[in-house]
Amino acid sequence: MNIASSIIETIGKTPLVALDRLSQGLPGRVLAKVEYYNPGGSIKDRIALRIIEDAEKQGRLKPGDTVIELTSGNTGTGLAVVCAVKGYRMIAVMSEGNSVERRRMLEAFGAKVVLVPQAGGYRPGQVSKEDLELVEQKTVELTRRLKAFRADQFYNISNVEAHEFTTGEEIWEQT
Repeated sequence: MNIASSIIETIGKTPLVALDRLSQGLPGRVLAKVEYYNPGGSIKDRIALRIIEDAEKQGRLKPGDTVIELTSGNTGTGLAVVCAVKGYRMIAVMSEGNSVERRRMLEAFGAKVVLVPQAGGYRPGQVSKEDLELVEQKTVELTRRLKAFRADQFYNISNVEAHEFTTGEEIWEQT
């Protein structure tokens, strides 16, 4: 019997599926990694777990700490899942232009969502460069004020290493 003791144990180890009809007549095969099998529904669960576990090992994240990340969706969802299991408070900073559904999903996983007003007034479903700059400013402000750990997905080496040491290894083993 294969029973996980925690939902984060189910992150990764996703199947590969051959897309034979797509590659018909081409040399080689096209394979797809079924990352929506992860608990947060995307490949970003892998980076969330790696970022949090690396920060724990490095002493940058301790029990009771708060994790903050600017997000428009999948990374924030992955972080919310991992933080919920590990007992960290998660704050997702996002533009009010992002989808209400994404906000509700983050909240369902236990994250507090901080909405940043849009630069040119409310435009649902549209997020501009200026909006993202405002979200970045708010994220920096909250991180400093709360003395929180910022996941910093775009500049965190753990993001890349998650794929080098999990996704890549799995594909190698599966083929």
